[in-house]
Amino acid sequence: MTTPAISFEFFPPKTLEQSFRLWETARALAPLGPDFVSVTYGAGGTTRQLTHDAVTALAGHYGLNVAAHLTCVDATCEETLQIVADYAAAGVHEIVALRGDAPQGHERFTAHPKGFASSVELIEAIAARGDMTIRCGAYPEPHPESADTAADVAWLKRKVDAGATSAMTQFFFDADTFFRFRDACAAAGVAAPIIPGILPIQSWAGTRRFAERCGTSVPQWAEAAFAAAGPQGEADLAQEICVKLCEQLVAGGVDRLHFYTLNKPDLVLKVCAGLGIHPKGEFSRVA
Repeated sequence: MTTPAISFEFFPPKTLEQSFRLWETARALAPLGPDFVSVTYGAGGTTRQLTHDAVTALAGHYGLNVAAHLTCVDATCEETLQIVADYAAAGVHEIVALRGDAPQGHERFTAHPKGFASSVELIEAIAARGDMTIRCGAYPEPHPESADTAADVAWLKRKVDAGATSAMTQFFFDADTFFRFRDACAAAGVAAPIIPGILPIQSWAGTRRFAERCGTSVPQWAEAAFAAAGPQGEADLAQEICVKLCEQLVAGGVDRLHFYTLNKPDLVLKVCAGLGIHPKGEFSRVA
């Protein structure tokens, strides 16, 4: 089996305890040699400064190629582009450009009166700088606000045409879900690489809740498997399911995988080991 390239997603810490968890996760996963790592951005820009701090620390002290999430929520165009300029000044030249979710207490996204109205507008503005690698999101199953997959494919093409050079998908349970989406994108002329988003199941109950919020369908086989495994067998089953999914994707021609780590490295390490991806040496802090 071909060994895929990998990347990881982290979230910025809000407490001292979470800070230690992030840095330990980075220390554990950095030796695997990821292409890049991304750092998320809270709804409504709630973690704007925390995201900036985490991004610059991961880049400056851990030697990682970091892609900073950036959204259109609750900021003017000028404020948003200033964040991009600040990243560039800090030596960070990758952005994951997203529209963003509605702020807490709001049902739907509403653009700031002087802000970007969509991810396409945001991508166009960042691309105009000429010094950023821009990644975006993709949905192998319909986005909760989308009419259908065809609409999501058309929107992804607009984002790529605007300047995005790759896309990471929302997580899914079945490899065929990704393959159908990939084929539809190819048929629509989407030329950029589409990287499957992989969510190792740290908690079945938590994963089910997350799936409901983001529109990921939960297959009956998964429900039955975790019910049969029970709490004691959940961790081993989660590892088995994730390795199998990744193997199916690689067998189907996928050469890159993006792992949603939830700032917990152990299961991610086990899944990577199952795919033949092992640490390339001891971690060495850059500064």
